[in-house]
Amino acid sequence: MKLILASLISGILFGVGLSLSQMINPDKVLNFLDIAGAWDPSLIFVMLGALEVTFISFKVILKRPSPVFDHKFYLATKKEIDKPLIIGATIFGIGWGLTGYCPGPAVAGLGFGNPEAVIMVITIYLGFVVHRYLFER
Repeated sequence: MKLILASLISGILFGVGLSLSQMINPDKVLNFLDIAGAWDPSLIFVMLGALEVTFISFKVILKRPSPVFDHKFYLATKKEIDKPLIIGATIFGIGWGLTGYCPGPAVAGLGFGNPEAVIMVITIYLGFVVHRYLFER
């Protein structure tokens, strides 16, 4: 029950942060990405804030022997930049640029009944299925 409650609180906090920063507004995100047009640099502060919190939190949290609700940390072990990473990052960037959504804000957008968010989340899961079919057989 503690894990479920912690997950719920974390999700609510994340959703509130996305809403306050307007990351769930695809027009705001697309204007941020449009550096040659109606550029809106305000989301830089959101990203810098997230990086700062992550940088400090990781330094503190990873000093613990294990997470509060699990027996070990699950961290990426791969250190090199390879072809699958570049392809995945490119697909992610194209999707973000076309829709104005990345996965977190797309899920938050579902709560507002936004049709673009529904399409985005469906295509994310479709991508999971395609990846499993092509690479995990």
